[in-house]
Amino acid sequence: MAKTKEPETIPLRDHDGATGAEATADAVQEAPITGPQVIAGYLKTLPSAPGVYRMLNTDGDVIYVGKARSLKARVSNYARLGGHTNRIARMISQTASMEFVTVATEAEALLLEANLIKRFRPRFNVLMRDDKSFPYILVARDHDAPRILKHRGARNRKGDYFGPFASAGAVNRTLTMLQRVFLLRTCSDSDYESRTRPCMLWQIKRCSGPCTGEISLEDYSKSVDEAVRFLRGESQSVRQKYQQLMEEAAEKLEFERAANYRNRLWALAHVTAGQSISADGIEEADVFAAHQEGGQTCIQVFFFRTGQNWGNRAYFPRADRSLNPDEILASFIAQFYDDKPIPRLVLTSHDLPEADLMAEALSTKASRKVEIATPKRGAKKDLVAHAQSNAREALLRKMAETASQAELMKGIAERFDLPRPPQRIEVYDNSHISGTDAVGAMIVAGPEGFAKNQYRKFNIKSASLTPGDDYAMMREVLTRRFKRLVAETPANPEPSNIPAEQPQTDSTEIAPPEPTPEELADDRVVPARPDLVLVDGGAGQLAVANEVFAELGITDIALIGVAKGPDRDAGREHFHIPGLARPRMLEPRDPVLYFVQRLRDEAHRFAIGTHRAKRAKSMSANPLDDIAGIGPTRRRSLLRHFGSAKAVSRAGLEDLKAVSGISAEMAQKIYDFFHDKKN
Repeated sequence: MAKTKEPETIPLRDHDGATGAEATADAVQEAPITGPQVIAGYLKTLPSAPGVYRMLNTDGDVIYVGKARSLKARVSNYARLGGHTNRIARMISQTASMEFVTVATEAEALLLEANLIKRFRPRFNVLMRDDKSFPYILVARDHDAPRILKHRGARNRKGDYFGPFASAGAVNRTLTMLQRVFLLRTCSDSDYESRTRPCMLWQIKRCSGPCTGEISLEDYSKSVDEAVRFLRGESQSVRQKYQQLMEEAAEKLEFERAANYRNRLWALAHVTAGQSISADGIEEADVFAAHQEGGQTCIQVFFFRTGQNWGNRAYFPRADRSLNPDEILASFIAQFYDDKPIPRLVLTSHDLPEADLMAEALSTKASRKVEIATPKRGAKKDLVAHAQSNAREALLRKMAETASQAELMKGIAERFDLPRPPQRIEVYDNSHISGTDAVGAMIVAGPEGFAKNQYRKFNIKSASLTPGDDYAMMREVLTRRFKRLVAETPANPEPSNIPAEQPQTDSTEIAPPEPTPEELADDRVVPARPDLVLVDGGAGQLAVANEVFAELGITDIALIGVAKGPDRDAGREHFHIPGLARPRMLEPRDPVLYFVQRLRDEAHRFAIGTHRAKRAKSMSANPLDDIAGIGPTRRRSLLRHFGSAKAVSRAGLEDLKAVSGISAEMAQKIYDFFHDKKN
C-alpha cells in the first residue's frame, strides 16, 4: 500500500470563525445556531484538499459523515440556500458544528468515510444493520496433527484460512463433509493430548485417530494437504487421486480400503452436486445485488471462493427513502469491506457512482488490483440476476413480517391497555437444576421481530441466595438490569400499568405521536428502554418485579406476569397485571395470545440454552487445570496414575511424588492446592 501523510484534523470553529472560549462564552447567553450560516463560517479556513467532514447537531451527535475531493467546494454547496433535496435540507438545518479531516487522496477519503460511518452511525447516512463477522474454516498448523475448525475474529493463529462463509451453517456443513472425506480431527488440543483410546468419531469413521496412533502423523499430514487442496478449488485432482487409490486397492483385493475410498468419492460428489449456482469461470468474487420496494432496500451478497459458492446473506441497510439503489449499494459496499477481506472481483447489480474511485480505494486497501463490474451479458450477468431475485424475495418476506409484527404490537397495546404499541418488549426467565448453574435470561422483541443482538444472560451471583429460590433469582436479575438502565437512560413520558404511589393530577399529558415509516425503518426503533416487561411466572414473580421497580422509582414501564393455566396448558395462560385483583385471559385463538406464547417460549429457549452451556462447562471443568504448572502431559500422568481428579485431590504427598513426571516441588504444589481448598 502506498504511504500517505498523516490525516490532519482542522480545528472546529463557530459560525463567526471564533474558536474555543470565545464561542463558548457567547453560546451561554444565546440559543444554538444551526443551518447554512454555521456551515458558511468554516469556508474561510477550509483547504481545497480531499478529506472527510462530519456534521454535528446541537447535542454534539454526528448526524452525517461525507467525503469530498475538495472540502472547500463541497462545504460551499451546503452553505448556499435552496436547491437541496428534502433529506439534505433537513440535514443542513440540524447542523450546529462541523469537523474535518484532510487526507492525501480521494480514495483514502472514501475508506475513512466508511470507517467513520460504521463508528458513529449517523442518522442521515446509509447504514449497515448487520455487521457480524463472517466465519472461516481454519486448518490450524500450530500442532503436529493439524486441526480443522470454525473460526471467527482476527486471523492471527498459524494455519490456512478459507472463507468467508455466509453463515455458521455453511461452515458446519463443509466441516462435516471434510470429516467424512478426509477424516480430519476437530477435537481441541487438550482433548487430543489426553486421549488414551480413540473417540466416537473414529468409531463412526469421521476421524482417522491420530491422537492414539491409529494413523501415522505422516499419513495424516497427507490427508490434511488433500483437504487444503480441495478447499483451494482443486477438487478434480483430489477426486482423480482417490479414484486411482480405489482402483489400486481393488486390484490388490483390499476391498475394505477400496470401499473407504469409494465412500470418500461419494462424499465429494455429493458436495459438488450440492452447489446451487454454477460459478464457472469465477475463481474469487463477491456478488452484490440490490432491490428496492416500498421505501426499503435489501442487498443480497453471494460469496464465491475457489470456484465454489460459499453461501449468501441478506442485508437491510437503513437509508433515506429518497436514495436510489445505486447510491445505497455504493455506500454499503464501502462499509462492508471496512473490516473484511476483499476479493479480486466485485460484481454489482447497478452501475455504482464513482465506481473507478471505489475500485481504486479497495485496491489500495487490499494491496492488489480489485475490479468492480456490472455485467451486461453471460454467466456473470446470470449470477447477478440470481442474487437480485434473492434480494427481492428476502425484502418481500421482511415487509410481510414487519407488517404483521406491527399489527401484533398494536394488539398487545389494546389487550393490555397500554398507551401506545410498544417499541421494545423485554421478557425474563430463569433456568437451573435444583439451584445449580442458575442463570437468568432476557430476550428483546421490537417492531421488526426478535432483536437477538440485544439478548442478555445473567449468571446468578448472590451467595446468600437459597438454591432454587426463583423469586430471589428474578429479583437479582431485574435489579441488576434496571439499576443500570435507570442510570443510563431517561424515563419515558408515558405512565405504565404499575400503580402509582400518588394519584396523577395532570390529565393534560399528550402521548407521543406514532412512529413515522422512516422511524420504523430505522434500526434504532428498538430503544434502550423497554415499554413493556413480561416475566415468566404468576403473581409471585410479578410482585417481585413490582417491588424492584418501586425501589428504583420506575413508573413508566408496563409489567405483566405470564403464568401457564391449569395443568400448564398452552392457550389458557393467565396474565397478571399490577392493580388487578384477578388475572386476565385472552381468547384461545387470539393472534396476540400466540404472539405472547412465542415470546415466552423464546425466553425459555434462550434461558435453557444458556443454562445447558453453563452446566456443560462446569461438568467438563477439571480442577487440575487450575494448578499452575500442570499442562497436558502432567495432567495425563496424574489421571493415569490415580484414575480421576477426585482421587488426585485425596492423594497424599508421597503418593503424588511417586507419579512419573511430578517433582517433589510440584507434588507439594498439588497437595497444597487441594488442601487449601478443603480448608
